[in-house]
Amino acid sequence: MAFDSGQRGQMVSQINVTPLVDVMLVLLVIFMVTAPIIQQGVQVSLPKVKAQALAGKEEQFVVSITRANEIYLNDTKLSPADLTDKLAAISRERPDREVFIRADEQVPYGEVIRTMAAIKAAGIENVGMVTEMPSGSSTEAEANKHDRGNPAP
Repeated sequence: MAFDSGQRGQMVSQINVTPLVDVMLVLLVIFMVTAPIIQQGVQVSLPKVKAQALAGKEEQFVVSITRANEIYLNDTKLSPADLTDKLAAISRERPDREVFIRADEQVPYGEVIRTMAAIKAAGIENVGMVTEMPSGSSTEAEANKHDRGNPAP
């Protein structure tokens, strides 16, 4: 018999993979948490509103509008006509694609609507707006309301 389970003193040479699995799971969690934090390269000051976050499924197309009314598709600067052409090509390949608009809060409403119209003209129906959560909570808003001279309830 090549191996007798009853013998003592024999070395069993097996690799213990538990610490390796633990480290890999920790790294996976860290990357899953930090990946959404990485922002696009175009800097815009987003309006602050309370809204639920949308779940991301795959590579997202983000149209950014800066204060100077410059339009970017992800990190590429485009004119409105070029934006429509580029998104039309994307729409032909995948008609169910989503596009998100990140507009600076100082951009006129009409410019945002013209950009949305250019996206719709490309055949993309799913358009979302990117915003930031306000920094204060509802209790701070109530406290500020009372500080402005409004009577307490």
